[in-house]
Amino acid sequence: MSAAIPVPGDNAGGVLEPIIAQQVRRYRAEQGISAADLAARTGLSKAMISKIESATTSCSLTTLQRLADGFAIPVTALFRGSASDREASFTKSGAGSVSVRSGTQHGHLYQMLGVLKDTPNALEPTLVTLTDASNVFPLFQHPGTEFLYMLEGRMKYGHGGYEYEMAPGDALLLDGEAAHGPLELIEVPIRFLAIRSR
Repeated sequence: MSAAIPVPGDNAGGVLEPIIAQQVRRYRAEQGISAADLAARTGLSKAMISKIESATTSCSLTTLQRLADGFAIPVTALFRGSASDREASFTKSGAGSVSVRSGTQHGHLYQMLGVLKDTPNALEPTLVTLTDASNVFPLFQHPGTEFLYMLEGRMKYGHGGYEYEMAPGDALLLDGEAAHGPLELIEVPIRFLAIRSR
């Protein structure tokens, strides 16, 4: 058993112990086994299981592996919930920020629905609105993929040499390297969700 460096105000010396304790209790409850059963499965003492579940001890790597084997789960499952400071973006209805893009000068309105600045390859969800003031050009090209989902109106949308007549409920997943964009605005206003990978 490896020793932990104590931290004032922390029973076992770190932030992972309570998470591991919670996961061990959860998996024990889900699998309907007692602390004694888990001790028998893992070769750990019942007292050690109690210390782990009360977050009063730090587990060695060997102990973590024994627990994982006892539950028949990957070791990483014992750490679920430890990355609580991950980035998220929440946008209230109608509150997305307006983005200026090459289509803006042609009457296209782009409303960003979320941004993860520190996450590589994050998706970029945008609500696009086209009205009778919008022109069908320009066509766009960019790395990655893009997903379109029609919410309102009707349009012909081009991708490479193909055309798609899109109405509410229609979806189009495309490779962004090929030229793509609205070719004909059939029924305005048009609103669609565009989700692009960086």
